[in-house]
Amino acid sequence: MQRLMELKEEMGATVKDFILREFLPGEAPENLTDDIPLISGGILDSIATLKLVMFVEERYGITLEAHEVDREHLDTVHDIVELLASKK
Repeated sequence: MQRLMELKEEMGATVKDFILREFLPGEAPENLTDDIPLISGGILDSIATLKLVMFVEERYGITLEAHEVDREHLDTVHDIVELLASKK
């Protein structure tokens, strides 16, 4: 259980870092919370979402299925971490 919590924390930090670097340059890291809507909030468009998917697939050695690449699974950092954790 502790290992899973640590893994989720690491995944969350890695995903946040990528989003800040690629899509929100100059944004204060504390402004990107785990529950900020990324897709429905307009931070990620379709191209940005694909870049994020490619990043997490390569970084974590997983494959996301077509039905997982949507707002339901990728709209918040929390959603993304839960999806990644379910794949590990």
